[in-house]
Amino acid sequence: MTSAAAAPPPAVVGVIGGGRMGAGIAQSFAAAGSSVVVVEHDGAAAAGALDRIAAGLRRAAERGGPGGPVAGDEADRVTAVTSMSALPHDADLVVEAVPENAALKARLLAAAEQAVGERCVLATNTSSLPVTELAAALKQPGRFLGMHFFNPVPVSALVELVLAPDTTGETLTAAVGWTHALGKQEVVVQDSPGFASSRLGLALGLEAIRMVEEGVADPEAIDTAMRLGYRHPMGPLRLTDLVGLDVRLAIAEHLHATLGERFAPPGLLREKVARGELGRKTGQGFFSWQ
Repeated sequence: MTSAAAAPPPAVVGVIGGGRMGAGIAQSFAAAGSSVVVVEHDGAAAAGALDRIAAGLRRAAERGGPGGPVAGDEADRVTAVTSMSALPHDADLVVEAVPENAALKARLLAAAEQAVGERCVLATNTSSLPVTELAAALKQPGRFLGMHFFNPVPVSALVELVLAPDTTGETLTAAVGWTHALGKQEVVVQDSPGFASSRLGLALGLEAIRMVEEGVADPEAIDTAMRLGYRHPMGPLRLTDLVGLDVRLAIAEHLHATLGERFAPPGLLREKVARGELGRKTGQGFFSWQ
């Protein structure tokens, strides 16, 4: 953990991508008091992002958490645009949260750097891609780092801050302060394949899938063993459903290429992805979500 003085949230935040993760990031900053601009590729996607954020804020209000009735104007703090050039020039922070495609992320981060001022911190929400390689797309890599949020973002307590070689101390200090302003805890790690969280989490998830594949036990039994025996709040297979089997497969393929055979994707994972059984988002993964 890195110590930092109590800090207010960033006044203005840009979020690139309004899917599940981007919407959760936008919701969290809006609930903390930031003005948030979400960038999507077209009007329909932008409207969908705003709907997801509004729904998240309503759920938070029902739980009595951030976004509750005492501060009911959070949704008014969020707008959506369809052009990277429309990012606010005075943004303090821009977080990229698009799918795990390195070329796409690099292109959008470079476009964001052109749109915002020189003091804006740029961050990627990647869960496994090399932050150092993404930094190479920027003219000022010192203001860039990984801010890996966890799903579902509004209620997850952790943010993994990933440092590239050129990330400055000032950039890290700002990111730590903003993490605390969201009511979350940071861990700081160096750039390495899978960082700390994805690397360890994936190793457990892949082994659980192999156990199902080999007939050792069914998914419910494996998850129950980890919840009750090791006090995990959620078993590795239900977590895989929540993250998305396609996302898990992409991370496994990346770590297999960089770290070797211990991260080779099981055949069962490939089969389920090929059948479209991607987890909660499709209604079926290792569990039924109908």
